[in-house]
Amino acid sequence: MKILLVGITGQLGHELQSILSSLGDVTGVDRDTFDLSQPDMIRSCIADIKPEIVVNASAYTAVDKSESEPEIAMAVNGTGVGVLAEETHKLGARLIHVSTDYVFDGCQSHPYQETDPTNPIGVYGQTKLAGEKAIQQVGGDYIMIRTAWVYGVGGFGNFVKTMLRLMADRDRLTVVEDQVGTPTWARGLAQSCWSLLFNPSALGIYHWSDAGACSWYDFAVEIRTLGLELGLLSRAAEVVPIPASDYPTPAARPAYSVLDKQSTRAMLGYSGHHWREQLFAMLEDLKIHQGDLA
Repeated sequence: MKILLVGITGQLGHELQSILSSLGDVTGVDRDTFDLSQPDMIRSCIADIKPEIVVNASAYTAVDKSESEPEIAMAVNGTGVGVLAEETHKLGARLIHVSTDYVFDGCQSHPYQETDPTNPIGVYGQTKLAGEKAIQQVGGDYIMIRTAWVYGVGGFGNFVKTMLRLMADRDRLTVVEDQVGTPTWARGLAQSCWSLLFNPSALGIYHWSDAGACSWYDFAVEIRTLGLELGLLSRAAEVVPIPASDYPTPAARPAYSVLDKQSTRAMLGYSGHHWREQLFAMLEDLKIHQGDLA
């Protein structure tokens, strides 16, 4: 079985490579060899590899920077994903694509279902929604997984690694308390992607994140608690909750973006793990690979 994994250097791609490599002939590509903003590169690479499965774990994920680079963000997250879907469909291959909770506006106070209306409030969410629509327009054998607040040992910086660095360097830091979502460990997300990918009944849009919900402040406090417990931190920095209005950013973010996972849980036959349990497991793994903190 030939599998093309797009975004191999990211935190999700890092975990997916470990899982998929035992299942077949996996070709992992990064931006240097498979730039989603370059349609000709996409077409050429897929024509050469002729994969039976395409997994897209790549995206333009710089939420704030996308506000000043909307054309680049759209080229990667929207147009490029559409080309990827077209070329995958031509081969009759199966496509699995990762999307985001940021396609919702955050005005709801209960978890978002797959069928709830989308209304992104920032460029990043708008471009990710454009990618979703492009895949749906092409049709074929596709799975889209919306997820949220992803972090992992591999790949580039994320909230967990950033908090550990700041807590090691500072006596006090402020964290937003009025944006609520669900942290998601990349390894658990990768396992769910794998389970959906090889489920012949799976088709369309699914939601997946770890269980539970919290604010960024709650998340930071738990990172501190577990970091101290595991010896990743030597002292307890003060973590102060602030409203998002006190921490203005170029991009607006949903105030509430918890995802409803009931249909995905039914499809997979399991309910997943609570975000605190997953955070502990990730930090244990990170302790083994402390050089990856950089």
